[in-house]
Amino acid sequence: MTEAPIIEMRGISKRFGPTYDAAARVTRALSRRFGNEPRNETVRAVDNVSLSVFRGEVVGLVGESGCGKSTLGRMVAGIMPPTEGQVFFKGKDITTLPTDQAKDAKLKVQMIFQDPYASLNPRLRVDEIVGEAPRVHGLIPNNDFDGYLDAQMRRAGLDPAFKRRYPHQFSGGQRQRIGIARALAVQPEFLVCDEAVAALDVSIQAQILNLFMDLRRELDLTYLFISHDLGVVEHLSDRVLIMYLGRIVESARAEDVFSRPNHPYTQALLSEVPRIDARKRHFTAIKGEIPSPIAPPSGCHFHPRCPHAMPRCAIEAPAFKEVAPGHGSACHLNDG
Repeated sequence: MTEAPIIEMRGISKRFGPTYDAAARVTRALSRRFGNEPRNETVRAVDNVSLSVFRGEVVGLVGESGCGKSTLGRMVAGIMPPTEGQVFFKGKDITTLPTDQAKDAKLKVQMIFQDPYASLNPRLRVDEIVGEAPRVHGLIPNNDFDGYLDAQMRRAGLDPAFKRRYPHQFSGGQRQRIGIARALAVQPEFLVCDEAVAALDVSIQAQILNLFMDLRRELDLTYLFISHDLGVVEHLSDRVLIMYLGRIVESARAEDVFSRPNHPYTQALLSEVPRIDARKRHFTAIKGEIPSPIAPPSGCHFHPRCPHAMPRCAIEAPAFKEVAPGHGSACHLNDG
């Protein structure tokens, strides 16, 4: 029997819309009555995404800013509920689990945020930031609290002597280590890393990335690693998902994505990556801006910027299909 994915999402969508007071609702109703349809203000952040992540994998999620990858990560971590679709943890729909099992499932999936400054409460000491959740959830007895806290800090590369300090007394890299210690303190199995090194200096980035890999081996962790840095994703990931305007457009093993990209968007992203062996190459940015998720293009979302667009692309959304073993892509060019 094949082991169920540790996380599976089926048909997940997320929409954000404004909340109207009574006056706004009356105004919109009058506009419709007189033939003026009010402007659509619903943001389609994630659009019908399905994915699976298996135990021990590092899955990279790549896309331009505004494509919905952080929103998807928050739904994986249980921070944000989906508008449509189902999220499964080890084969079980989280929404149908009994309260105690649902709580345990949410503890097993933790998130590390991009901004190490905004993600920590400046009014709490490190021992409170790291130790609050395991204490509240009864993961450790009170008489062993200090020893447990010290172990989590050492695991994240922090000196336990600093546990009485406040976040403003640490550098950006140290703050990110505090965020990692906080996530590890509840004994998770799955970590969602949302641009976890993007705000750090390059030398510190390398230290944090090496820490992630060490923790993976030590604790048998599984990662969803969200990033716009293709070099980092290539270095870390076993499998890569490419996301564009709320949709997954390509999925494959990391080596296949970087050596044989199928989707025109993936090809365009990779063509912009600086390489030492191509110093004299002229880099051409992807033409145009990413469209607004309030009014996404019809058909294939990428067609207004795609050099291979056909009339069909503006009408019909391409199906996501397997183009090689373990390699899926959503492009009409694969139908030929």
